[in-house]
Amino acid sequence: MITCSAPGKIFLFGEHAVVYGKTAIACAIDIRAHVTIEEINSPAVQMKGPGGNVDLNQRKHPYIYAAVEKFRHLADLPPEDATTASGSGICIDIHSEIPVGSGLGSSSAVTIATLKSLDVFYGTNLKLDEIARMGHQVEEDVQGRASPTDTFVSTFGGLVRIPDRVKLDFFDAPIVIGNTRKFSSTRKLVSNVASLKERHPQVINQIMDTIGTIAETGVKYVTTNDFTTVGELMNINQGLLDSIGVGSFELSELVYASRKAGALGSKITGAGGGGCMIALCEHKNLSRVAHSIKRAGGDSFICRTSNSGVRVDKEK
Repeated sequence: MITCSAPGKIFLFGEHAVVYGKTAIACAIDIRAHVTIEEINSPAVQMKGPGGNVDLNQRKHPYIYAAVEKFRHLADLPPEDATTASGSGICIDIHSEIPVGSGLGSSSAVTIATLKSLDVFYGTNLKLDEIARMGHQVEEDVQGRASPTDTFVSTFGGLVRIPDRVKLDFFDAPIVIGNTRKFSSTRKLVSNVASLKERHPQVINQIMDTIGTIAETGVKYVTTNDFTTVGELMNINQGLLDSIGVGSFELSELVYASRKAGALGSKITGAGGGGCMIALCEHKNLSRVAHSIKRAGGDSFICRTSNSGVRVDKEK
């Protein structure tokens, strides 16, 4: 049996502007997706479910399915149609701490943890950059278009400057995450911003430039753990994200509730429109900020940034 895990991620600065080649800063967090693979007597690839094992299904398990299909070129996996096959197979069990559809990179974490589990189980000895690249291909297969950011951060962990995907000195910080529990479509939000940019290119181009400048400026302060200045820059970044229409009433409620409770800085993470926001806090204010977010109508939990990427948790 093999269990591997990979982290979720947050954006400290730069989402949406990074679509246009501007700088952004993303970081792994210490909530993870865990994937266990064990051998079974049936010659098939199955998923463990609450009512027992079920055959892997492309529609129900798109990321796992795509990851397994990628691996068929590297290892002797059970055939997709196992009705006439013999021998053993594998069962894949997913346990994720990362809320789905929240902007925290849940699908990337599951994808990368699955690929690493398959790598260890079949002894293919893939390098981390190969796993990251394969993970990005899986996301493109499923979504049609995907940024390599999430899969890169889930693979390598730590603090990463985008789009050049350079690891920076680690930013060790406590973070409160607030979840609106409202799903939003990344594709639609990116499209809406593109349409706004077409209608008002001079205005939106300047906003994107400024968001990129915030991220570039932030590199100095995150790598020296200057929480106060990082928080100020996060707040400025949030105002610009609101100005391009990717905020929401629910996100604003959580953002301002967290600031009122003592957060140094707070903003959305990811595409916006719903999903999650993040609040950077001093240790003494973590519980107060988390409770304030709950009173404002969101789910909240405390986590930390993490320097750990994909890893093997159990092997026997």
